[in-house]
Amino acid sequence: MSRIGKRPVPIPQGVKVTVEGRLITVEGPKGRLQWEHRPEVQVTVQEQPHQVVVQRVQETRLARALHGLTRALVNNMIVGVTQGYEKRLEIVGVGYLAAVQGRTLQLRVGYANELQVPIPDGLEVTCPDQQHIVIRGIDKQKVGNFAASVRALRKPDPYKGKGIRYQGEHIRMKEGKVSAK
Repeated sequence: MSRIGKRPVPIPQGVKVTVEGRLITVEGPKGRLQWEHRPEVQVTVQEQPHQVVVQRVQETRLARALHGLTRALVNNMIVGVTQGYEKRLEIVGVGYLAAVQGRTLQLRVGYANELQVPIPDGLEVTCPDQQHIVIRGIDKQKVGNFAASVRALRKPDPYKGKGIRYQGEHIRMKEGKVSAK
């Protein structure tokens, strides 16, 4: 039995979870999320201890793998509509800066032209200052995917440390040619 999958997901006050067939809908104070789970697992909502229970329909290897995954995704949906998710990026480099204009993230990160990145629906992107980017949303996958795609535009350089990195991320710096002597 999956250790994660067998734990029920508690439903906090103010959150409504409905299951219609394979479609799971979670509504909360921050918004609404929908997801269709795989047929190898069964998702039910219990009313007395207000919780969501995920069970396997089969005992195959795939069903065992999807058991914990489905429970984790349902938990992420509930956390998303109650608290939301946030990723913080920082920009390191002389002349490197970021700004938000409308639904576009503008980045100057050492290329000849300014990068224009459209902000996906459901995400809120702000720049408290020119060296920091804050990405917020209710869908954990969207927040993480957009943060990773912005970071991939200019990954941190291992020699000087310039580029876009997650806040608090440690970059292993290389010595360079000086140490070769």
